[in-house]
Amino acid sequence: MKSIIFFIVFSFSGVLIAQETSPKQVVDDFFNAFHAKDTLSLKQICHSDIKMRTIANTKDGNKLVEEDFNEFLKSIASIPSSMIFFEKLIDYKVEIDGNLAHVWTPYEFYVNDKLSHIGANAFTLYNDNGKWLIIHLIDTRRKK
Repeated sequence: MKSIIFFIVFSFSGVLIAQETSPKQVVDDFFNAFHAKDTLSLKQICHSDIKMRTIANTKDGNKLVEEDFNEFLKSIASIPSSMIFFEKLIDYKVEIDGNLAHVWTPYEFYVNDKLSHIGANAFTLYNDNGKWLIIHLIDTRRKK
């Protein structure tokens, strides 16, 4: 009888531990790792085949720029410790349909406590057997 009770309690605790993280939490984790320059955590949060893009405002108009994820990680790791950067998320709009999620986050980006630019991030995530992973990230960047 004791072994049956132990099995039931142990199985139930495993269910509690295995509960999914929400897409919003994954985005929060992404920015926590980004601000900490923690490239290992960024790799765990993002799918290995993530697509990253920026809609850049240039003197010739808008341009869609693709960024390689590994180059992004290298650039994060190379930021000097003297530089303080912070991306302040203004809001979240989260939409989920089954194993697909979209998180929209308008933001303000600060470098050394000065506003650098503003824009919006659009994250696409998919649920890989209980774990939400970022598969696409596109943002806009413009001067205020």
